[in-house]
Amino acid sequence: MPDIIYTKVDEAPELASASLLPIIRKFAAAAGVSVGTKDISLAGRILATFPEHLTEDQRQSDDLAELGRLVKTAEANVIKLPNISASVPQLVGAIKELQSQGYALPDYPDSPKSDDEKAARAKYDAIKGSAVNPVLREGNSDRRAAKAVKSFAQSNPHQMGDWTADSKTHASSMSGNDFFTNETSATLGTATGAKIVLETASGETLLKDGLEYPAGTVVDATFMSVAALKDFFAAEIAKTKDQGILFSLHLKATMMKVSDPILFGHAVKAFLAPVFEKHGDAMAALGVNPNSGLGDLLVRVKDNAAIMADIDACMAARPPMYMVDSDKGITNLHVSSDVIIDASMPALIRAGGKGWGPSGEEADTNCVIPDNSYAPIYDETIKFFKENGKLNPATAGTVQNIGLMAQKAEEYGSHPTTFEIAEAGTVKMILDDGTVLHQHTVEAGDIWRSSSARQAPIEDWVNLAISRQKAEGCEAIFWLDENRAHDTELIAYVKPILEAQGVADKFKIMAPREATRASLETITKGENSIAVSGNVLRDYLTDLFPILELATSAKMLSVVKLMNGGGLFETGAGGSAPKHVQQLVEENHLRWDSLGEFCALGESLVFLADAKGNEKARILGQGVETATQGILDHDRSPSRKVGEPDNRDSHYWFARYWAEAVAGQDQDAELAAHFAPIAEALAAGEAQVLSELAAVQGPAAELGGYYRSDVAKTEAVMRPSETLNAIIG
Repeated sequence: MPDIIYTKVDEAPELASASLLPIIRKFAAAAGVSVGTKDISLAGRILATFPEHLTEDQRQSDDLAELGRLVKTAEANVIKLPNISASVPQLVGAIKELQSQGYALPDYPDSPKSDDEKAARAKYDAIKGSAVNPVLREGNSDRRAAKAVKSFAQSNPHQMGDWTADSKTHASSMSGNDFFTNETSATLGTATGAKIVLETASGETLLKDGLEYPAGTVVDATFMSVAALKDFFAAEIAKTKDQGILFSLHLKATMMKVSDPILFGHAVKAFLAPVFEKHGDAMAALGVNPNSGLGDLLVRVKDNAAIMADIDACMAARPPMYMVDSDKGITNLHVSSDVIIDASMPALIRAGGKGWGPSGEEADTNCVIPDNSYAPIYDETIKFFKENGKLNPATAGTVQNIGLMAQKAEEYGSHPTTFEIAEAGTVKMILDDGTVLHQHTVEAGDIWRSSSARQAPIEDWVNLAISRQKAEGCEAIFWLDENRAHDTELIAYVKPILEAQGVADKFKIMAPREATRASLETITKGENSIAVSGNVLRDYLTDLFPILELATSAKMLSVVKLMNGGGLFETGAGGSAPKHVQQLVEENHLRWDSLGEFCALGESLVFLADAKGNEKARILGQGVETATQGILDHDRSPSRKVGEPDNRDSHYWFARYWAEAVAGQDQDAELAAHFAPIAEALAAGEAQVLSELAAVQGPAAELGGYYRSDVAKTEAVMRPSETLNAIIG
């Protein structure tokens, strides 16, 4: 059996695989890792279901059933791409296409009469819809602690720090003019394009165009006032000093890649405000960027005695800082990615509200979380434990999570539409018909962003929650705040679906603060709860509760059947994939974004390293993470427009960044030597590769089929660069 199984699916993800999978296989082979495939496409499932109608050469194994067995073993390492959950029209279309390709399949009988027709209908009905879901979860996030892991944690409870009612630890957030209070949201009635502009006294600046939203999309816009942020930081620093506790800042700069590094930079400037006021010009000349953190700043100014002396004096006058490594003097403000809120806050709470100070001793802490969107979950958790004492892992219940994350839903999909405002004015989001969907009056330095959630993922999320609640039979809460603009739009989707399915009495809808307390009360009693949440809360909650319950979030898995030791790594939803295929066929441009595949691959390789002791695989996995970061940082994701970079271009950049990362590491000299010439060849061939990829766009592309395309034709379309193919093989 191959080390990793990469699923063969449908539509755009499968087309992308024709380009990406050869790269994965070549790179993985350097670590002795084999990558196989299993066909869970709609066409593949149909063929596997009717072997008696096919010739020996046409028959296909039931790969879905095989995967169903595999995921129950410790050997499972599956990268699961999104497949079609077939409607009747899709099923009928796939049958007709397969029949035209020489497969003697029975027709789909609308009104079966004979025994043969009834038997065929029963088999087809088992294929259509979400037939794959009971075996392999797809789409939105379904995370929970496995029963075995939970049982082990209860039998071997980890240590928890003691909470006292007089603890000074608390969470602080802005009281207004933040992302939460400035948010506006709307659900689009029709499909539309949009642009974002900044109107100022000096004219109009186009911030972003080419945005496209299908009907039913919830589109948000908001901003944070930099003036309010500066006032907030100054006040919290002073308050923390007066209280004699540690100052700590908790952000998610690794995911909120545009906004949170800016927030982090303002915190650095606020903490060293006297130094920046006195030496700002000299520090700028030395290349100081506060967004890069205190660590980078200190390296740049270390030879300037005057600046260093003033920094020392300033730090002495400030409150002591929460430390990442007190032995090495690495503070909370050294590097923006060192303190990640979803990991740092649960760890501090588990420790009884104590953070590590400069002296290497624990102390109460002011947990500064500027935006008020999600700060309440941590504030309420702290208050709960102050009132009730620490959680007992030996008796605590568990909180599962159903998270809305498909198709870059909500804030984690906002990177391309987040801007630091250069000049005071009005930011407007304008639809194709001229309608101003959102507008905000902003000042220079404010941070404006827009995010969205599409209708299909929202509805899938609600239905997944209904299914999970039915299976578990426990408390289930939608973590939605009716006083938040975005959540109001989601509630408008949630309530009708719950009522239509007759399960409204099985669910509660609560704001995050109230849901936090209710969930903590539930698990304290030894009972279970399901948190049905948006994208960011999915991330936060699937660290917060597991760290409290299990001491770690590393064992939270997407599908319960994998608790026997295997790993399933999902790559997201593909609801817009048919349009992608249509565009590829018409214009030879594939706008499918393989970011989900990149992320899943990295996790899969690291998992393989842990399972089989393959340290080379671990290095490859770390390289994938670096490469994915490179794709985002350098905006190498596919464009929607023909003539611009598409999915194939992004794969070239991914391969290049991956090769460069592995060639540049110093943990394994053999791997570094192997990838050095590959990295060099990819870099040297950049112009030629990109030229060859661009040259094929525009004319129609021939795939030889929609549901079951011709392998050779698909490879010719998806691997058109001879230069890249020569390097990859």
